[in-house]
Amino acid sequence: MTLRHAVLAALLDGDMSGYQLAKTFDVSVSNYWHALPQQLYGELTKLEKEGLITGRVVIQQGRPNKRLFSLADPGTETLTQFITEPSRPSFIRDDLLVKVRACEVGGHAELIEQLEERAVQARAKITLFDKLLRELRGGTDEETYLASNSRIGPYLTGLRGRAFETETLLWCEQSARVLRLRIGSKPANG
Repeated sequence: MTLRHAVLAALLDGDMSGYQLAKTFDVSVSNYWHALPQQLYGELTKLEKEGLITGRVVIQQGRPNKRLFSLADPGTETLTQFITEPSRPSFIRDDLLVKVRACEVGGHAELIEQLEERAVQARAKITLFDKLLRELRGGTDEETYLASNSRIGPYLTGLRGRAFETETLLWCEQSARVLRLRIGSKPANG
């Protein structure tokens, strides 16, 4: 997958400015594809030049004008082609995992702090995913939403993100607990 596919997929939700796209990436897309705002703006320029998206200026009163981008038919065709291609196996690239793998060499207190901090971050992300999923469902229960809504992709990726963060939380708590037992220290939060 490339950034272009992530941007095109995000634009399936409707017209967005570069700022709105950056916010979308920050809240939901970043859980499976990270991009800095300047990378997004550069990609929008490329996609527009290639005719995969279209941009239009929206005049605003009392604020600078903004450009809204929407998915063009060739962009939809590009996404369709991307979907039909085989996917590569996923992998985790995380420095915290490398640190835990090498935990026997020392730095246990600092490593426990890092695990506890990652657990705090995971809890916060789980809360955000729960909020996002509730907003997507509206007043509908999950089963009904998934059976009847015309656009379920963001919901399904939200479910994966929540599951990933839940597993991260459990792993961080377990790893910190094991390390504390090994060095005989108490948890930072009590």
